[in-house]
Formats: sequence, C-alpha cells, structure tokens
Amino acid sequence: MNLFDTEQEQNLLPYDGEVIYYGHILTETEAKHYYEVLLNKIPWQHDEAIIYGRKIVTKRKVAWYGDDTYDYTYSRTTKTALPWTKELLELKKKVEKTSGKMLNSCLLNLYHDGTEGMAWHSDDEKSLGKNTVISSLSLGAVRKFVFRHKKTGEKIETVLDNGSLLVMKGETQANWLHMLPKSARIKHPRINLTFRTIVGTTS
Repeated sequence: MNLFDTEQEQNLLPYDGEVIYYGHILTETEAKHYYEVLLNKIPWQHDEAIIYGRKIVTKRKVAWYGDDTYDYTYSRTTKTALPWTKELLELKKKVEKTSGKMLNSCLLNLYHDGTEGMAWHSDDEKSLGKNTVISSLSLGAVRKFVFRHKKTGEKIETVLDNGSLLVMKGETQANWLHMLPKSARIKHPRINLTFRTIVGTTS
C-alpha cells in the first residue's frame, strides 16, 4: 500500500496505531537553512549498538539533545543529552505547535546517502513510556519510510519530503515496526530529527 498524500492530516495506519503525516511544516527556504546549519554545526558521532555481545559502529551518525542531561539507552548503549542549540529549539517549537504535543528531547540522525538506512525496529524503550509520541522532522533527501505490523505483517509505505513532519503516537510502537529502506539512487544526505519525551523527569 502506497500513500503519497503530503498535505492532508490523516492516519496512515489502518489499525492498531496512529501515524499522522502533516506534510511540509517548513518552507523550502527554511528547510534549506536548518539543513545546512545542522549538517555543519551539530557534533555528529557514529551510532553504536551492542548486538550478540559485539560492538557495532554504524555509518549513520547521531546526536542526542534535551531539556536536561537525560540518559537514553537503546541497542544496549547509553547517550547523555546535550543542551539545545538555538536552531533545535526553534524547530522544537514548530513541531510542538503543529502536533500539539510538548516534547523534551530529540534524537538526530544523519544519513549521508541512500546506502545508509535503518533496520526494522520500534521506539519502545521504557524511558519513553507507554504509547509514546515520536515527532519526526525530515530535512534534505526525500526518503521512503515503511511500517510493518508485528502480527499480521501488513506493510504501509509513505514518502518523507524535505521539511515535512510525521508523528507516530497511540499504540503504534507496541504494534508496528518501522524502517528506513536503503536506496542506491539517493546521493544526498538526509537529517532526521525525532523529537520525543523522556518520562519520569521533572522538566
């Protein structure tokens, strides 16, 4: 199933979750500005994971920011949040205004080209709480994004444009996996900002 509607607010999932694609929330000029600033000023680091006892270092790079020095553990590695930059705070406010959800942290991903992607996974870490909200802002290269139901195997595909916002909420993480497929045709970088809320904090 392919869904390419980039402007209408609707649930992309047929059941067991809620994914809203808001389309473009940034103008082309704004998207270009933030892309260039983040690409050059964020202290990007290669992501790490512990798989079957082995430390894996990815080509993809990441950065972790938040209202406080939150620790975030996934793939059996832990990151400590950096303080917000001016540009990240501006983007956080835009995302919160559009989605109506206050957020306290953001995991940034830098995919240098289409040879880098993300395997099937759910953002269901305990620190995010139950029925968490993940607000995903895309900058740079246009990429396909795919969901797969954990029990039925049904797949839903969409395309994430430059400057667009996709929000996953409700029971999405409990019932669906998602991935960013690789594509050799894509030659340019994509920056993905996944705003979220670390629970059990005083912020």
